Amino acid sequence: MEIGFIGLGIMGRPMALNLLKGGHGVHVWARRPESMAPLLEAGAVGCSSPAAVAGQVEVVISMVADAPDVAQVMLGPDGVAAGAEGAGKHGLVAVDMSTIAPAAARDLAARLQARGVDFVDAPVSGGEVGAIAGSLSIMAGGSAEAFAKALPAFLCLGQNVVHVGAAGAGQVAKACNQIVTGMGVLAVAEAFNFARQAGVDPAKVREALLGGFAYSRILENHGQRMLERNFKPGFKSWMHQKDLNIVMQSAHELGLCLPGAAATAQMFNAMVGSGLEEEDSVAVLKLLERLSGRTDGAD
Repeated sequence: MEIGFIGLGIMGRPMALNLLKGGHGVHVWARRPESMAPLLEAGAVGCSSPAAVAGQVEVVISMVADAPDVAQVMLGPDGVAAGAEGAGKHGLVAVDMSTIAPAAARDLAARLQARGVDFVDAPVSGGEVGAIAGSLSIMAGGSAEAFAKALPAFLCLGQNVVHVGAAGAGQVAKACNQIVTGMGVLAVAEAFNFARQAGVDPAKVREALLGGFAYSRILENHGQRMLERNFKPGFKSWMHQKDLNIVMQSAHELGLCLPGAAATAQMFNAMVGSGLEEEDSVAVLKLLERLSGRTDGAD
C-alpha cells in the first residue's frame, strides 16, 4: 500500500521506518527538511507539502504535536484535504496518531468528511521504545470501513490494535491511558521518594513490590529508569502535561470529578514551571525530591 506520513519527530520517524520495513511505499513530509533525511535514505519518497503527500497515497498518517497542528496539516490551504480534492481522491483515509482532545478529533472528522476524506483518530501508547520496536498500543476511532483500510499500516506499528468506536473514541481511550500512566508514574515516584527519605533502598523496595499486587509495567520499566536516574526523554514532561490538560478539559466539559487526575496534572504543571519540561515524565521523581528538601546533588 502507498502510505503517507506527516511529522517525523521522536515518534514519527521510527513509525515511518517500520512502515517501510513492512513493505509499504512511504511518502513523507516534515516541517524541517532535515527530519526527512533518514527516511529518504531508507527509501521513502519526500514530498513538498501535506497536499503533495495526499495526492500519491491511499492512507495518510499524521503524528504532530497538538490539535492546531493536526488541523493545519489536514485542513490548511496546502493540507491533506486540499491534496485529495486536487487529485480527485474521494475516500482517502486520513489517520491522526497524535494525542488531541476527543472533541477536536470529532470536529476534524466532520470537517474532513465534508470534503470527502475519511478520518480515523488513532493515538498510541508505548513511547519511543514502542515506536522503534513496532509494539505500540493503538486505540482507534472512526468508521469500520476506514479502520479496515488503515489496519495494514497499524499492524506494522503496533501489537495491540483496538477499534474502540466512532470518531473521537480513540482519543477518549488515550485520555484514559494518560490518567492511568500519569498517576502510575507519580505513584512510583512517591513510593521511591518515601523509601529513600525513610532510609530504605528504593531498589530493594521495587524488588519486593514487583512480586505482589503492586506490580505494574510502570513499576518495572519506569521504576528502573528512576533508579538509574535516566531522565532522557522518551516522553517529555511537557507532553504529559498537555495530555493531562486534555483530560481535565474534557472532564470539565462532561462535568466529571477526576481528583487523582487533577492532582497529577498539577504535578506536571509544576514540572514545566520548574524547568523540567524537556526531561522524561519519570523526572517527576526529581520534583518530589526537591519538595522534600533533598539537596544531595541527585539532580
